Order: sequence, then structure tokens, then C-alpha cells
Amino acid sequence: MNMEFRPKKKRSAPSVIIVSLIDVLMVVLIFLVITTTFKERIPALDLSLPTSSQAGSSATETEKPLLVRIAKSEPHLQLNNKTVTLSELRDAFYQRANRKPTITLTIQADEKAPFGQVVSVRDLAQEAGITNIHAQVKLTDNR
Repeated sequence: MNMEFRPKKKRSAPSVIIVSLIDVLMVVLIFLVITTTFKERIPALDLSLPTSSQAGSSATETEKPLLVRIAKSEPHLQLNNKTVTLSELRDAFYQRANRKPTITLTIQADEKAPFGQVVSVRDLAQEAGITNIHAQVKLTDNR
């Protein structure tokens, strides 16, 4: 028989109090939820889609949108792949805007194109009553 006169060692309480740890984690979680900003997705392209009164029918827009290209060298202006002057461009804008007031104008300008040409084309379009004007840009590769 083995007699032990010493009392068994009692284990000490853990040094980390679990209840207060849970409280601190809850406060941090609430802080993160409140301070997080929820952003809407920003579209990469501004699209104007045609509407249809009947599902399955062909698109209602039969005319192609206006496409103006502005090059860095002379001749600067092209309308739907045809070289034009500013006066011819003005006439074409008025004709198309009279036929269809909701016509879309897309401007593609070279990076080194004269900025005055871009402003002139935009002014001519607004003067003719074209309000749906888009500028196309080349997206960077690190996007």
C-alpha cells in the first residue's frame, strides 16, 4: 500500500477567459460590418440596348449608329469609314437626327488626335440634336 500524504496538485484556471474573448470578437465583427462600404458594380461599358415591343421579333433599330473616327494625321475625320469634312459631317448629323432623333453617335479618337477635332465633332452633334454620344477608349491591360 502506497500512502500519499500530499494533496494532488490542482490545475490552475486558464489564463485566457473565453467569455471576454467572445465579447471582443463580437465587437470587432460589428465594427467591420458597420464600417464596410458596399459599392455598386461599375459597368465597364456604357451600353444603350435597343428595345423590342415583342419578344422574338427582330431589333427595331434598322439604321447603323453613327461612327466618327478621328485620326492623328490628315484627313482627321471619317464617318462610317468614309473620309469627310466638318461641313459634310454637320450635314450628315442633321439628316440622321431628322430621320431618327435617338440616333447613337460613337466617337473613336486616336490618342494623339487633335483635341479640337473631338470638341468640334461633339459640338456639331449637339447642335444637330444628337444627345446619345459615346466615346470609345482602349482599356489598359492591367485592368
